[in-house]
Amino acid sequence: MKRREALRKMTLAGSAAVMAPAALSLLQSCQSVSRVTWEPEFFTQDEALFVQQFVDLLLPTTDTPGAVDVKVDIFIDKLAAHIYDEEGQKSLRENIAQFNADCKDSFGDVFARLDRDTQGKVFEQAEKEGGKFNSGVWGTAVGEQEPISFYRSLKSTAIGAYFSSQEIGQNVLNYDPIPAGYNGCIPLSDVGKRWSLG
Repeated sequence: MKRREALRKMTLAGSAAVMAPAALSLLQSCQSVSRVTWEPEFFTQDEALFVQQFVDLLLPTTDTPGAVDVKVDIFIDKLAAHIYDEEGQKSLRENIAQFNADCKDSFGDVFARLDRDTQGKVFEQAEKEGGKFNSGVWGTAVGEQEPISFYRSLKSTAIGAYFSSQEIGQNVLNYDPIPAGYNGCIPLSDVGKRWSLG
C-alpha cells in the first residue's frame, strides 16, 4: 500500500473513530486513570511522550484545562490499542518515527526533547505542509479529499477528543443536559460559547 493511501485511511479512520460511540466510551474511561500510574497500552514510553508533548503544545493549559489535563494523550493510546486495526497501528508507529526523524534532521532532536519554542517552529512548518481538510456538510467532506499529513490527522484527533471530554463539555463549553425550546431567530451575539453535545 502506498504511503499516501495509508495516511488517507488512517485520517479517515481516526476522524470517524473519534465520533464513534465505542471511542467516546474509551474517552470517558480515560478520566478514571491516574496519570501517575498510567502505563501505555499501545505506545512505547517514547511514543507516549511524543503524543503527550504534541497534544500539550497544541492545547496547553491556560485559564481552561489543557489536553494533558483531560488526558487526550491517554485516549489516543487507547484509541490505537482498541480501535485501530493492525495496519493502522503500524502506520501510526511509522508516522511517529518519521515525524521524529524529520524533527531531528531539521531541528537537531526528536520532537519531545526540543524546547517549547522549537516545537512551535515544528508546528509552524507542519501547518504549511500538512494539507487541509475539505469543508464538510453534516460531517461529510465536500469534494475529493487530498492526502492529509500525519500532523494534521493527529491534530484533528486530539482536538476532537478534547472537545468530546466530559470536563470540557460540562465546564468550558455551554452545556444544557435538558435542552428547552427552540428559538431559531436570535442574534449570533446571544449564542455565546460553543455548545457541548453532552
